[in-house]
Amino acid sequence: MMLEEQINVLVVEDNPGDARLIREMLAEAKDGGFNMEHADQLSTGLECLTDWDAHLVLLDLSLPDSHGLDTFTQLHAHIPEVPIIILTGLDSEALGQIAVREGAQDYLVKGQITSSTLARAIRFAIERQRLMVELNTKSLVDPLTNLYNRRAFFALADRQLRIADRSGHGLLILFIDIDNFKQINDLLGHQVGDKVLEELSIILRDTFRSSDVIARMGGDEFAILAIEYETTDSERVITRLTQNFANQKGEVPLLPQLSLSIGVARYDPTHPCGMDELLGLADSRMYAKKRAKR
Repeated sequence: MMLEEQINVLVVEDNPGDARLIREMLAEAKDGGFNMEHADQLSTGLECLTDWDAHLVLLDLSLPDSHGLDTFTQLHAHIPEVPIIILTGLDSEALGQIAVREGAQDYLVKGQITSSTLARAIRFAIERQRLMVELNTKSLVDPLTNLYNRRAFFALADRQLRIADRSGHGLLILFIDIDNFKQINDLLGHQVGDKVLEELSIILRDTFRSSDVIARMGGDEFAILAIEYETTDSERVITRLTQNFANQKGEVPLLPQLSLSIGVARYDPTHPCGMDELLGLADSRMYAKKRAKR
């Protein structure tokens, strides 16, 4: 985003006086160029983000429907690509510092904000986020499929486990392997094998939500961390994925045997464990299904 373009700022703040003051300061900014939307709860802020392209969020951590650091972690999980600046009071400045360590771009103390400092903080936060995305893309994304790589999966999954522990919502972990993939490379060549991997990555994006973590773990193995799914959702998700894959595999010639083996594990925040253990469980269940097909 170029600096001369309009910057869309979502303010999630339940105090109407503070929200009005922020609107006035943005309007008074010398370089101008700000559009502002206001939400007085986290839930309405999340709804706004589905319909409006926000470039940055100014977030109060104490809202009617969410309080403390969990307010940030919930929002950040839904919009990891959008920079967030925390709005704090003098008595909660330490919480703002913690939020920055957890991924917020900055924090501002109410009562100490001016029009110029607010505008500068917003522009700097957006630029820092842009640079972070560029750097992370190079080190965290698989170049063939444009999905997350193994390193990114574990980094993002650990964050989601912490969020699940706070919210009490479960997670589904799926481990996926393409059956007979070695035959594809041996008989048809690696170019066809790469095409299969690329097509599967597209199917995974179409099957799962943008908030889910989808990664190529290496070779023909993929992992998905599906957020806020219940145990009963696993069969429905697997059915949808296998149907989507079956509908698309006809585009790859001479491969009627192409199919997926899928293992599933569920994270229960009432019985916490590590991602290594969960992924290992899903992996073993995947191989059990693969052996049953032989």
